[in-house]
Amino acid sequence: MAKLNFETLSFQEFVCNSDKTEDNSKDTSVDLPEKSLKITLLKFFNSKISFKQLNKYLGSFKLLDEHTIEFPEIKQEKAELLFSQLLADSFEELTNSLTGNKTFYIHRNSGVPLIGNVAFGIVYRDSSIIEIKPITSCNLNCMYCSVSEGLNSDKKDFVVEKEYLIEELSKLLNFINKNVDHEKVEVHIGVQGEPFLYADMEELISEIQQMRNVSCVSIDTNGTLLTKNILDRLSKNGKLRINFSLDAIEPELAKRMAGVDNYNVKHVTEMIKYASEKVKVLIAPIIVPGFNEQEMEKIVEFVKSLPNEPILGIQNFLNYKTGRNPCRAWTWQTFYLFLSELSETHGYKLKLCKEDFNIHKTKELPKPFKLGDVITAKLVIEDRFNRSCIAVAGNRNISVPNCPFREGKKVKLKLSRDKHNVFVGKLVGK
Repeated sequence: MAKLNFETLSFQEFVCNSDKTEDNSKDTSVDLPEKSLKITLLKFFNSKISFKQLNKYLGSFKLLDEHTIEFPEIKQEKAELLFSQLLADSFEELTNSLTGNKTFYIHRNSGVPLIGNVAFGIVYRDSSIIEIKPITSCNLNCMYCSVSEGLNSDKKDFVVEKEYLIEELSKLLNFINKNVDHEKVEVHIGVQGEPFLYADMEELISEIQQMRNVSCVSIDTNGTLLTKNILDRLSKNGKLRINFSLDAIEPELAKRMAGVDNYNVKHVTEMIKYASEKVKVLIAPIIVPGFNEQEMEKIVEFVKSLPNEPILGIQNFLNYKTGRNPCRAWTWQTFYLFLSELSETHGYKLKLCKEDFNIHKTKELPKPFKLGDVITAKLVIEDRFNRSCIAVAGNRNISVPNCPFREGKKVKLKLSRDKHNVFVGKLVGK
């Protein structure tokens, strides 16, 4: 007998119409119901294994609870091996439950390094702020999103195993602090989407803040998924700072900015107020010209009413090729003039600089290749955008645009980007 338990997976039996049999007399096809085991990874990502496959390879089984399966006809070690193989196959069809988009699970045995991509893993810009990105996905459709993320997104998604992320982050911190007198860094959780969709987020924050050389753990959020209970638990992390996006106070405009009708700005402001009593808080509205610049007065007054003097970091909307662009961006001159006038009116510091966050240069991470190099790399998975892939070489992952995907294929690439340890390569020849 074997019993398998999984913390990050949950299971549920369901029936789907997938097999078809032909009725020749009527020249039609009839859907036959097939029982399957629905697999949910980290609460938001789904795949399935048919009962036929389970019975074929592991015999009969029983769900003891949503996280535990019992196989009475097979030994533990064999069950673990065979079920892990079926899981790996099922994850080829992993999807995002919010959008239905194809999703890739990046784990220690996936063959995908965590440094190299701007969308997932670790982005190290040789500075004291290390960005980590455990997930892509969002529950909103913000009108200004720089990567067009959200419920309407048709891009592929990534979710990273917590243990793998912690392991690789620890290696980077050890490198930064080797032969250096206790270099302190901020670990910033800034994802393409909403980070609290990541089911392991609270555990991830807790484990990072215990790392000796981490002075701050910051996280960007739209605040919609937070509750007082979650904030109570998060407040146990003394190094935590929560960066809230808040683009309007007026409810209808706030919904328009968020791109969804169910956006509740009252809930978000209540969470901001409660959080400011518990942890460090930064409020980061984005000015989208022609839409919400008049809301900045209200947001400044709201922030001034909060306890413990949260930081207010108003941002300038920028036009991006990959983003939603509802307007033309202000020039930096126009933006800073607006901030100056607003700051003078309200007596509140609004123009922030890197010194406010103790951002400074740290140890440079050696690059296995640089801009212009021609290298050989292996295609491993698809990238976020259509007809783009991720290749691996030199323990880095490399985005390859305009590249049909064939797993394991070796390709020649000319590096077109190496800045900030984010790598892009163009196909050379066939």
